[in-house]
Amino acid sequence: MQLDDTDRRILAELQADAGISNVELARRVHLSPSPCLTRVKAMETAGLIRQYVALLDPQQLGLHLNVFISISLKQQNREALQVFEDAICAREEVMECYLMTGDADYLIRVAVPDIQALESFILEHLSPIAQVEKIRSSFALKQVRYKTALPLR
Repeated sequence: MQLDDTDRRILAELQADAGISNVELARRVHLSPSPCLTRVKAMETAGLIRQYVALLDPQQLGLHLNVFISISLKQQNREALQVFEDAICAREEVMECYLMTGDADYLIRVAVPDIQALESFILEHLSPIAQVEKIRSSFALKQVRYKTALPLR
């Protein structure tokens, strides 16, 4: 899908506030509501807009630890990767999971309330995955930047 400047403005507004009304969105991007809604629906249909979400405050939900865990597997064949990915994607505390190049095979980010919850996650859910060989954790001391809006160039 080819995007023009108006589409990019629409996307920027939606990334900033997905709950914005179509009338307000249209006003902000200088369109009438009907063509604005048509553009939004077209971007949804094309898969450019995947979903709308509410971003919650982890601290207020008691999720005080943000931990990055590097995981190396015993084998890197397709089956081993899939078994690991299926197991990790089933865990609610796993916020992100990336297949990596370099020393570790995967990098995951988990949000947990405290060190005991992290220990439980590692011992009861991560270590028992047969393909896991090495686990290395790093605690985030401070979140310097967090954003969900993608650059629209």
